[in-house]
Amino acid sequence: MEGIVNAINNVIWSNWLVYLCLGAGIYFSFRTRFSQVRNIKEMVTLLFKGEKSAEGISSFQALCTALAGRIGTGNIAGVATAIAMGGPGALFWMWAIAFLGAGSAFAESALAQIYKEEHDGQYRGGPAYYIEKGFGNTTFSKWYGILFAIATVLATGLFLPGVQSNSIAVAVKNAFNINPQIIAIVLVILLALIIFGGIKRIGSAAELIVPFMGGLYILMSLVIIAVNIGQLPDVIALIFKSAFGAEQAFAGIIGSTIAWGVKRGVYSNEAGQGTGPQAAAAAEVTHPAKQGLVQAFSVYVDTLFVCSATGFMILMTGSYNVIGEGGAMIVENLPGAEIGPIYTQTAVSSLIPGFGEAFVAIALFFFAFTTLMAYYYIAEVNVTYICKKITGGSSSKLGINLLRIVLLGAVAFGCVKTAALAWTLGDIGVGSMAWLNIVAILGLSNIAMKCFKDYESQLKSGVPREEIYFDPKKLGIENADFWVERNKQRVKNIK
Repeated sequence: MEGIVNAINNVIWSNWLVYLCLGAGIYFSFRTRFSQVRNIKEMVTLLFKGEKSAEGISSFQALCTALAGRIGTGNIAGVATAIAMGGPGALFWMWAIAFLGAGSAFAESALAQIYKEEHDGQYRGGPAYYIEKGFGNTTFSKWYGILFAIATVLATGLFLPGVQSNSIAVAVKNAFNINPQIIAIVLVILLALIIFGGIKRIGSAAELIVPFMGGLYILMSLVIIAVNIGQLPDVIALIFKSAFGAEQAFAGIIGSTIAWGVKRGVYSNEAGQGTGPQAAAAAEVTHPAKQGLVQAFSVYVDTLFVCSATGFMILMTGSYNVIGEGGAMIVENLPGAEIGPIYTQTAVSSLIPGFGEAFVAIALFFFAFTTLMAYYYIAEVNVTYICKKITGGSSSKLGINLLRIVLLGAVAFGCVKTAALAWTLGDIGVGSMAWLNIVAILGLSNIAMKCFKDYESQLKSGVPREEIYFDPKKLGIENADFWVERNKQRVKNIK
């Protein structure tokens, strides 16, 4: 079983996907004239400007829901894995893919808003929707959309939940010696209470949990950095030298350094992967570019803040191993330690002996739990899409209830299966979605750029942010039916 899974993963995560992720980020960065730098102030301003409605959640809730998906196991266990398999330089490549990926995140989230729909009193949207409509409602685009939706349901509903629950089980067992089966039962009960409440309850929970736990985790890292401040220059130099093969100890694994940095970077920040657009589409905004900019900022929060916090804690305290080609140890500071949360737990325990296990276990529980909430919502959106295409209607209650059972089962199973299999299945899910989505957003890049330029043009002309509206007809964008009807209603209200 593991041999077959590894073979599939090696095909999906070939170097071509690494090149595609980097290439798409570079492409959108240049087309937006590095908006991720120029518009940082605008991104922060827009965070708190959106309004909730009966159909949609606020920009901040959408951001927190997207961050719930982004900030998870990848920020703790994922960073540890990247360092173990690619050396300290992998952290640089995680930064690089985050910086470039902000451009991809804008494009996919703006497209999700442009082509969103309203189903059963809630906004729905994402790659499946913009693939079908953006490419002209052709037979090809409809099947392409269905293919992405199926891949997403399998990834977020079946494969990826096990990665999160497995990391929770490992960390909690290591800290409190609680049986994984008990952890599985608790997780399933808590998650069921939230996912049966829909996007409103998910958004409200994420709005409370994500900022609190993320802030506390970053604060802990700053304390550890301050205590070990004398090592900071050497650690930064080590990261950059290792990233380009200039550090002799890691020169032989430069290929793994880049590949693992990009792979874990994409897994963590999800830029271009196609998971963030679902939450972006649920937001109540007056222009798609607004949520596109907000979602671009979420990539920074995930990787530049939270992943960096983990990376610096691990490297500055020497709480890591590095495995070379063929399994030979290049660095072995933690003999016999399993790759994952234990690295971070050891780093925190260097500050207060014995405290790291409990702190990281609690942090990982909240990070991974909110990610599971986000995975459910992403899968639900795509189940709704598939059901609509199969039945021709909007009813999808049976499919959604079946999804809930499958996802809860995957969470329980993930607590007791091996970590290696959990991560490989997760990588297959992420890689499949990334291939399908990045090709799509590159093909729809002109539409995303029309939206981007329209927003910047209105903003520069002095139109107040709350009065900037999106008119797809004026921009020559077809099949954006939601916005056409929205503008008709707006004109009617003015009259």
